[in-house]
Amino acid sequence: MAVEVHIPTPFRRLTGGRADIDGDGGNVSDLLVDLEERFPGFRGVMFDNQGQIPPHIKIYVNSQDIASLGGLTTPLREGDRVAIIPATAGGSAGGPDSPLTPEQKERYSRHIVLPHWGEDGQRKLAAAKVLVVGAGGLGSPVLIYLAGAGVGTLGVVEFDTVDISNLPRQILHHTHDVGRSKAISARESIADNNPDVKVALHETRLTRENALDIIAGYDIVVPAVDNLGTRYLVNDACVLLGKPMVEASVLAYEGQCTVFLPGKGCYRCLYAAPPPPGLMPTPAEAGVLSILPAVMGPIQAMETLKLILGIGEPLSGRLLLFDALTMEFRQVRIKRDPNCPVCGDKPTIKALVDYD
Repeated sequence: MAVEVHIPTPFRRLTGGRADIDGDGGNVSDLLVDLEERFPGFRGVMFDNQGQIPPHIKIYVNSQDIASLGGLTTPLREGDRVAIIPATAGGSAGGPDSPLTPEQKERYSRHIVLPHWGEDGQRKLAAAKVLVVGAGGLGSPVLIYLAGAGVGTLGVVEFDTVDISNLPRQILHHTHDVGRSKAISARESIADNNPDVKVALHETRLTRENALDIIAGYDIVVPAVDNLGTRYLVNDACVLLGKPMVEASVLAYEGQCTVFLPGKGCYRCLYAAPPPPGLMPTPAEAGVLSILPAVMGPIQAMETLKLILGIGEPLSGRLLLFDALTMEFRQVRIKRDPNCPVCGDKPTIKALVDYD
């Protein structure tokens, strides 16, 4: 049966920004299967690890909660209207329907006047939840600019302390922070920048034991890490959970950035497995130009804002390359690998592993 489906703001990144789409199914369960086939990654946001719809998501058929009807077996008829309504959480700016305060209108005034942004866009940002893995070189500008733009909830995964060698490029931290927790320092800097933003700290190393639990609570994941092991771990978790990932890296004088959307490829489509230990140098070994994260980090932040707002063309399917010495940006096309071990047609990686 052809029905009309209302897609909530947090899920519209899967439908190309569309709020209302046509669906097909004899009952609600069939409809969800249809949506997953047409919009890969949809199942990952609708079901928990046990294959059940979590309590923070409600489905209504013609304004009636399916819990009071037949649940997933609720029959659908031609012309029915189905609405998917998740609980939303953000900072003090409220949800997507909450009015902006006069102070918020002034704070975000340069954004609100932008085409395709407006107050509706600002409310979308207030309702969004973004996880940034790492509060170092890349994480610093990512967090500052997402906070400045008014993203309601920022999760920060960081276990390290501030070292004096961090200060030239990690702009979240200052000389008086040396020896302190990077997570705490990041939270204080964000609060100074924008008190509207709620900061959720995860003061731990990301591992296969905790990655899924941490990442599951966010809409978009931004890895800002300096080691390949964590990069692969975050990638695999995002694929398993159906989360978009905004990826960037820096080394010496060069940077890269791309966006991986559910069902449209992942980091392993580029590099199926990490290189042997010691083969690729780390930033600590090869060095990194202090200004380079200030170039690539804001690009990560911009791509994240585009996904939240549903505007522009994300870097999905494209790898952006930057050479600071020649001041050149280049792009290469990338695509999903059907033989990818984690997101391919016949994945062999179905659980997380740790890489030392």
